[in-house]
Amino acid sequence: MKHLLFSVAFMLAMSGPITSAEEPTDDATASVPIRVVTYNIKRGLGNDGTTDLDRTAKVLHRLRPDFVGLQEVDEKTRRSGHVDQAVKMGQDLNMHHAFAPFMDYDGGRYGLAVLSRFPIVNSSTVKLSEGHEPRVALAVEVRLPDAQTMTIANLHFDWVKDDEFRFAQTRELNRFLDGLKTPYVLLGNFNDVPESRTLKLLQQGTIEAAKPEDDRFTFSSKKPSVEIDYIFASPSSRWAIEKVKVIDEPVASDHRPVVAELSLMPSR
Repeated sequence: MKHLLFSVAFMLAMSGPITSAEEPTDDATASVPIRVVTYNIKRGLGNDGTTDLDRTAKVLHRLRPDFVGLQEVDEKTRRSGHVDQAVKMGQDLNMHHAFAPFMDYDGGRYGLAVLSRFPIVNSSTVKLSEGHEPRVALAVEVRLPDAQTMTIANLHFDWVKDDEFRFAQTRELNRFLDGLKTPYVLLGNFNDVPESRTLKLLQQGTIEAAKPEDDRFTFSSKKPSVEIDYIFASPSSRWAIEKVKVIDEPVASDHRPVVAELSLMPSR
């Protein structure tokens, strides 16, 4: 009951004065509201030991996102019943999808996905330095209802304690991001803490969708004690951060989802 009450209260809070990005405006000077979610779904494997992608989809459906960055996504692996998880999540949520594999795994592939409420114009896989496992970032360019384009960049950095791999991957990703011609949102499982040099590098030229100080931990979902999942936007002059929330979902994955309400400001 406590979780149900939280979900209702959260939805009321997130449905405040900001309109949906699905509602275009004729005012060329108006900002565009964007709701984004980052979620490491652990291929739908919950803390109860059950793989249940329908449960994962229900968690996301309640949040009514425009864009979702998913980490730890399986494509037709044996362990996940040969399901193409990016396709299924897109179908369940009525969203466009893109997938980028880290590697071949267990008869299929394993990687990242982006879900978008709006048409995908282009999708790029950004190869990063190999660490403990191969790593890539997924950058998806989308067209908003007012016809302007933006990019969603989703990542899952290396998890080992030594940050050399993460820092190298960050430098490589930054070179790609610096070449973008669109405003972008960068999100994902960064596997590093706020005071790390990895995060400090990514904070340059971006604005962070900062979580409430008393509710910023995202891992592990049962009893979160560390903040490693983030949302950033760039250029900072084009974005305003309206609301950010870590969702109290302790079962569906080992991470908690993060949802942010952003406003994309008109270019000057």
